[in-house]
Amino acid sequence: MKKSLFLFFLLLFKSALFAQTVLNSYPLDLKKYDESNQILNVENTITHDVFAFAANTEKTTILKYNSALFLKDDFTVSHSNFKNKSIIGYSFSEDGNPTLYWSTDDDTSILVIKYYLETKTYKVLMFKFPFTTQQIINTFQKNNLFYILSKDLNQPDLNVYTFKNGIVDEKEFDFSRFTFQNRKTQFMTFNQVINENPIEKIESDEYNPLDKGTKKSKIYMTNDHLILTLDYNPNKTQVFDLNLENNNLSEKNFMQSATANAKKLSNSFFYNDKIYQINANQDELLFDVKDYNSGTTVKSFKVSKNDTIRFKSSPLLIQRDIQKPKELKKTSKFLQRLSYLDIGLSVFKNSQNTLVTLGGVPRIERMYYTVNDELYSWNYAQTFNSESVFFESTLDRNFEFVNPQQQPLAADNINYFLDQNRKATLPSILKFKNYYILGYYDTALKQYVMRKFTDGFIPEEPSNPIIDKAVFSKSFPADKP
Repeated sequence: MKKSLFLFFLLLFKSALFAQTVLNSYPLDLKKYDESNQILNVENTITHDVFAFAANTEKTTILKYNSALFLKDDFTVSHSNFKNKSIIGYSFSEDGNPTLYWSTDDDTSILVIKYYLETKTYKVLMFKFPFTTQQIINTFQKNNLFYILSKDLNQPDLNVYTFKNGIVDEKEFDFSRFTFQNRKTQFMTFNQVINENPIEKIESDEYNPLDKGTKKSKIYMTNDHLILTLDYNPNKTQVFDLNLENNNLSEKNFMQSATANAKKLSNSFFYNDKIYQINANQDELLFDVKDYNSGTTVKSFKVSKNDTIRFKSSPLLIQRDIQKPKELKKTSKFLQRLSYLDIGLSVFKNSQNTLVTLGGVPRIERMYYTVNDELYSWNYAQTFNSESVFFESTLDRNFEFVNPQQQPLAADNINYFLDQNRKATLPSILKFKNYYILGYYDTALKQYVMRKFTDGFIPEEPSNPIIDKAVFSKSFPADKP
């Protein structure tokens, strides 16, 4: 389970959280100790059918549910030689049938398998990824299509592969005509920037934990565009728009607000055509919201170390390792600790407001060694600090600060359920309509189970005691491909 920061407000309430609505279940026998066990919940965004893919080294079971979540069809395929292969993505053809993309650990080849549920057959294709010249950065799903984002090992290029109806389309985006300068105005190459700041994929319609928000290079997918934000230079956010429709590559720059002290840390987060920027040092903290299209500042907040942060909707919290967070009373203490961390923010919108988490996570120091007069990155990282600090801010539709009664997100409810139910394994989460579906394998019942989770507190059930929920929201336990 991936460790990440938690949301603050679950410290403040007691809730009768246990198990939300069971939608359905299906008998399934997966080998308990098969490391290749996988479960993936997905939606055909055209038909709104929901699919579950359960796989291991011996077989793959496909379950198809309609939009009302009634089981319509199932299909189990036996296969061999699937050791060390895992599902990295999916797509849907115009006929509504799914395609799964299986890859080896070294990404040298990708099996493309289309499944025909009506005839209970399948077709296998092979995609040879050019691993000698490119490196896979991430994969995406959007509008029933599957995408692979890769970086050229030698040239300043990003490549995007789009899989549709058995056809692969490749688009190359050349960054050689753009300028990259660090905080000391020293010129850098695009590859240097990306090698030092690996690109983090951000889920545009989900809550992203703060540890993702602290990455200096982030990429977002919106419709037919990939938005790449670079914050390696603390004075600005450099943004690139990769247009997948016309292959155009464009650049925008959003300057960070100036601080009295030149020494500062900064980062940004792109969400719903807005750039959210944080900028801080030991003396002050600045938080800006800017319109992505016009570049104008929509809202700006500033606080010094001797002030109270008026735009926070939570206490200032400090968390060491996995211990229960504690409150920091003074802004100066918060800023002091923040200055030793990787700074960032994460933005998520519920039905009413925009929720922003601001803070820092433990800094990772990379080790380097020299071979043949060339600098190589050593695959060892050391945590510089073991504590994180953070707080929440809540903005309304007009980007005015509000302080509503805090309630848990569906992510909080899901993770609390998983923490209390150790036999619920291989979790996969799907945002569906106005709620979330948690699909998992119950090792005791030997069933695949789907449960519905929503934002807010769950009404107390007579059979469930009130539990002091001193835990916090974290990232979904299994990253979707």
